[in-house]
Amino acid sequence: MAVVIRLAGAADAAAIAAIYRPYVEDSRISFEEEAPGAGEIAERMSNPVHPWLIAEENGRALGFTSTSPMRNRKAYRWSVETGIYLEPLAQGRGLGRQLLAEHLALLERQGFVTIVAGIALPNPASVALHEKLGFTLSGIERGVGFKLGLWIDVGRWQRDLAPRNPNPADPRAAAGLA
Repeated sequence: MAVVIRLAGAADAAAIAAIYRPYVEDSRISFEEEAPGAGEIAERMSNPVHPWLIAEENGRALGFTSTSPMRNRKAYRWSVETGIYLEPLAQGRGLGRQLLAEHLALLERQGFVTIVAGIALPNPASVALHEKLGFTLSGIERGVGFKLGLWIDVGRWQRDLAPRNPNPADPRAAAGLA
């Protein structure tokens, strides 16, 4: 059966939490220190303008992408921050590229102008994935996170999704556009 990529909903929160947990507990990739449970994930997914996508194969969740506001100030509403996480067995199959490409296309249809990814360094696989999809390095924040006994740099990769219109419409909800 083929991989299905679709909008994630509250019913997917437990599967997403399970995929994300090892990134929080066992790596420096996520700066969270306590893995969120399904309830917290469902709450994070509740904003209809900031979609999450899930990839499934034979009914099993293999990975997800998330979006959140880049900053809380209203003038940032056309910019979005994204994350992508895959099950270890799903890595190396091109699934990350497919999943993130679908997400970028949806965000563009919604009316977002730019997307930013923060990548804890070093992470050559994530850097390569983002650069293959047109992201470019916009800066490095030196030693901004401390986890698992190390100070960690974060690279910021950015990609424009649309021209900067002088009268932009607010981004739309993802439902009906996916």
